[in-house]
Amino acid sequence: MPKLTLDVDLELYRLLQQAARTNQLSLQDECVRRLEGGVRRSRYVDALLAELRADDQQRRAAKD
Repeated sequence: MPKLTLDVDLELYRLLQQAARTNQLSLQDECVRRLEGGVRRSRYVDALLAELRADDQQRRAAKD
């Protein structure tokens, strides 16, 4: 599985930890659940995904 490192706002990190505990999940599983659309995504996550997709598209175009 590829690894992804993020710089996350401390408050967002605390909210993710709290949600993970509430849902009885690990922090990683909570993040994966959110990224897969298990809950309504925030604008922050949507923007992050769009940026990651654009970066990936640029990398692929540069290889061709």
